[in-house]
Order: sequence, then C-alpha cells, then structure tokens
Amino acid sequence: MTTLTNSQQRIVSGMRPTGRLHLGHYHGVLRNWVELQNSHECFFFVADWHALTTHYDDPSVIEQNIWDMVVDWLACGISPGAARLFIQSRVPEHAELHLLLSMITPLGWLERMPTYKDQQEKLREKDLSTYGFLGYPLLQSADVLIYKAAGVPVGEDQVAHIEMTREVARRFNHLYGREPDFEARAEEAIAKMGKKNARLYRNHRKAYLEKGDQEALKVARALLESQQNISVGDRERLLGYLEGSGKMILPEPMALLTDAPKMPGLDGQKMSKSYGNTVALREDPAVIEKALRTMPTDPARVRLTDPGDPEKCPVWQFHLLYSDQSTRDWVREGCASAGIGCVQCKAPVIEAVLAELKPIRERAEEYESDPGLVKRIIAEGSEAARDIARETLDEVRRAMSLNY
Repeated sequence: MTTLTNSQQRIVSGMRPTGRLHLGHYHGVLRNWVELQNSHECFFFVADWHALTTHYDDPSVIEQNIWDMVVDWLACGISPGAARLFIQSRVPEHAELHLLLSMITPLGWLERMPTYKDQQEKLREKDLSTYGFLGYPLLQSADVLIYKAAGVPVGEDQVAHIEMTREVARRFNHLYGREPDFEARAEEAIAKMGKKNARLYRNHRKAYLEKGDQEALKVARALLESQQNISVGDRERLLGYLEGSGKMILPEPMALLTDAPKMPGLDGQKMSKSYGNTVALREDPAVIEKALRTMPTDPARVRLTDPGDPEKCPVWQFHLLYSDQSTRDWVREGCASAGIGCVQCKAPVIEAVLAELKPIRERAEEYESDPGLVKRIIAEGSEAARDIARETLDEVRRAMSLNY
C-alpha cells in the first residue's frame, strides 16, 4: 500500500450501506482499516447519500443496512477509540461543500468518469439519468476534501475518482487561494523558517518552477511538513507558493492503493452479493461449513481417481488466502495425482474460515445485544467529524466571500 509521511496522517474512507458484510469486505477493506486506524487519524463513514444515487426508489432498506454494517465494522475490530465512525448524512457539511464545488466543476469532468457509463450498463434495469448519479463522484470529492484528507485507501477502479478530487482541489485553490497580499505573506512565512531552511525552501522552489524538478518539489513539501515554528495557515500558504499557485485551502489527497488479496466467491468469481456466492461474517457455522463443503471443484475430477488441476478449482483460491505453504504443496500434489479427494482438500479451508469468523461473530453478538451502544458510537463519531468539517467549510466560505 502507498504510504504517507508521519505528518500526513489523516485518512478518509467510506462504504455504502449494503447490510451485513461478507469475507470479501473483510479481506478487501476492513482488515486494511484496522491496520490504518493504529497509525493514522482515520475517518470511516457510512455513505448513505451515495446509496440513494442508485437506490432512490427504495430507501426503506437503508436504515437497517446501516446498523447491520456498523455492527460488522465493530466486530471486525474497527475501534471508536481509534477512528471516527459516522454516517455521512449526519454531517451536512458534506452536502454544502458538494454544492459549492459543483459551481466550479466542469460538466465534462463528471461525464468522462469511467464508472459513469460502466455503472449505467451494469444497472440497466434502473433509471440512472439523474443529477445525483452523474454528480456522485463530486460528492465523493467533498467527502474527502471536507476533512483535508492526505490519503484515501482505494482499489485500482477508484483511482480515477481520486484524480478528479485532486483536480477539483487544484481548481478551487487556483480560483480562491489568491489572497490580495499572498506573495508578501508567503515571504513573511519563509522568514519564520530560519535562514537555513528558508534558503533550502527557495532553492527547491526555484528548481521546481524553473526546471520542473519533481524531486525538489517532494523534498520541499517534506521540509514544510517538518517545520514546527510556522502556523498551519502559513504551511498551506507556502505549499501553494511552492507550486506557483495560491494558498492550498483544500489539499490534494493521495490514492492509497491497497494490496488486499482478491477474495474469491464460492463459485470462483469475485465474492459479491449480486452473484449469490458470499460467506457472511455472521453466518451460522453450520451453514458456512455446508456452503464450503459443496463448493464446485475442478470439473475434470468426476471420480476420486481422476487427477485435477488446482488452478482450475475455486477451492485453491481459498488455500492461497488461508493455507500455509506446506498445506498448499500437499493440495497441489494430492490433487494432481488424485492422491486426495475434494472433501479432504476442503477440510483445512473450512477449519481456517470458521476459526477466523468465530471471534468476529462473538463480538457482533455483543453489539447486537446493545443497539443503544452502537447508536451512541455513531452519534459521538458524527459530532466529532462535524467539528472538523465545520472548520473546513468556514475556510471555504471565507475564500468564496460567503462569510457575510
């Protein structure tokens, strides 16, 4: 996964409320969130407004989906003491920033998003000719920029969204980041850095502006982040001055590409509710065991004595996730030689999956028995998120001369 410097700690990530989660969510997202919350300032939110962009015609299921999903988050180890957990619509500043950014965002930026036509094609049974669906990438941008996030953990299919967010931030800073006395205030801020650091900053700035030296830009940014004797406002001012623009009111976030493994479904395809091939995190152990025991295998193995090819078997994908090397070697050799049967092959996978899900299911039961606790966690997280969001929105309003 792409890493951030120690001073670039704020991470934002959200998930649409789809109800109870499965192993694909756990391995693809939640394990990464658990790791990030221990080393970064994290904001994890339920994207309920985003759910409306495709399910506006039946919003009745959203509320229960929200609480089911949050319980799974908590059961998987997302801690309200380490991260802010909240519901998007409980922080209305997201919507106002989305509105203000929509005033400056070219329509073509939204229409060219690769997911726009792709989702329309996949969801042809729905009428998605709405502004909400067209504009949801900009709402995603607002979700990130309202917290001045340094990074957003995403898969490769979402990198284009983060790049658009960077373009929106860049355009906003260009339009509204120019204070009347910007250069004079930037020079005053440089002087506060001390002679040595001021000289280094100027040299790196010159190298970048005159020669396009990307390494000089990187070093200068790190130099600014290490300064203890300048204010946050001065730091943002100097970041903008460094690149020849105005004050960086909305910092450009990085896409943090996760190296999470692809979680296969019971049929070998990607695990997805729409394919009906999932293993739910809170499913009854007996149901999970039955589902894994009846998984399809290499079609070449009609009889026990028929040799098989693990690469053509969905069970092998589970071994790659759950088994150690010695078990994989045993499976590969036993399958290819017909030395073991499919039932034997599945046994280690069943044992590993049940062992992984047992503590998650037990923690989920604790939260299910106290729904008031779950709602208090979200209420506190939403209020904490609003405190940060209000500060950013106040700054945006001032920049756009809306602070009358």
